[in-house]
Amino acid sequence: MSAEASLSGRADWLADKHLQKLLTALQQGGEEARVAGGAVRNALIGQPVADIDIAATTVPEETIRRAEAAGFKTVPTGIEHGTITVIAGGKPYEVTTLRADIETDGRRAKVIFGRDWKADAERRDFTINALYAEADGTVVDLVGGVADIEARRLRFIGDAEARIREDYLRILRFFRFFAWYGDGRPDAEGLKACARLKDGLARLSAERVWSELKKLLSAPDPSRALLWMRQAGVLTAVLPESEKWGIDAIHGLVKAGKDLGWAADPVLRLEAIVPPDAVRMKTLGERLRLSNDEADRLRRWALTIAPDAKVTETELAQKLYQGDRNGYVDRIRLALAAARTRAVEDNQAMMDAGGFSRLLNFTLKWQKPVFPIKGADLTALGASPGPKLGATLKNLEKEWVESGFTLERGVLMKRAEQALKT
Repeated sequence: MSAEASLSGRADWLADKHLQKLLTALQQGGEEARVAGGAVRNALIGQPVADIDIAATTVPEETIRRAEAAGFKTVPTGIEHGTITVIAGGKPYEVTTLRADIETDGRRAKVIFGRDWKADAERRDFTINALYAEADGTVVDLVGGVADIEARRLRFIGDAEARIREDYLRILRFFRFFAWYGDGRPDAEGLKACARLKDGLARLSAERVWSELKKLLSAPDPSRALLWMRQAGVLTAVLPESEKWGIDAIHGLVKAGKDLGWAADPVLRLEAIVPPDAVRMKTLGERLRLSNDEADRLRRWALTIAPDAKVTETELAQKLYQGDRNGYVDRIRLALAAARTRAVEDNQAMMDAGGFSRLLNFTLKWQKPVFPIKGADLTALGASPGPKLGATLKNLEKEWVESGFTLERGVLMKRAEQALKT
């Protein structure tokens, strides 16, 4: 890769006939259009490209006119900020008019449309996100982003404090992009600016904060980024629950995940750095406005006690029947990762890792058995609905669980009959 980089051979998606037709339509009559941002960055790095955004000199109304004339559907998803979504060949492309900020308040910006590519690049956050690509794959780099990609270096464009004051979310984005694309130590000026301005994070919506944290925790290895976040005081600012708990377990969890083929799981990684306290997890979920599923998962994990590595499958099955299977899966995964980390110098930990691995495999395959007796079976024996019937049913289920789910229906019915006579 060089300062005169090209996407040639790196971006099959660029040859898509619908994308090329859209770029051609937007460029006619002296206008210009280029692929912008993350798609260019990821193609140069060699990572998958999900969304393809386009920057253009055409104003939104003209973008709509040209795209529809070319046979594409348009949706004015952010027309006040210059963004039109164009559906071309079944794929969405966000086309945004070149812009310059005229007013910012730390959360959002008022913009004016323009035709200056350098001004458009300089209003973006990081150099690696401010790259453009022509339709033929030629990369246009106006801020030194190609060199930073080569060095796996994350830098704010221009003055770091100025970029952050435009939108305080850029503090979290600094660590998120460092987790995904950075190497070595974070840029010193960027790190200092994030530390100095961290109080501005309180001005952000909970949804934006959790969205960035979730993306950061989904990185292949977020451990270094989390370490620097803690050093800068940023982690405590957005996740105070981690302050006296720590992030030491993250590295071992990431390594275990890679070795064992686990998908990157941001909620499991969150569980690794916060205390298993149901009350505090409820507060965390409400503060960050987690989804109902995410908040419930945290709560169930916090209420579940991790099993000992030596328990038998039968004993674990009894715990699973009376508890929450997903809570146990999370607990066992974290315990397994911790044991694997200690196993380097601890024979007992090595044995524990083997035990937790066995228990995890069992838990993942376990299906909750169905108790073979119902209340209707007891009423058929002459029992009247009421406390005695309920207590009898509960006692029978307890015996069935303690037997390792081996007591058959016939045996249970005989015991029910005897119990109802007393």
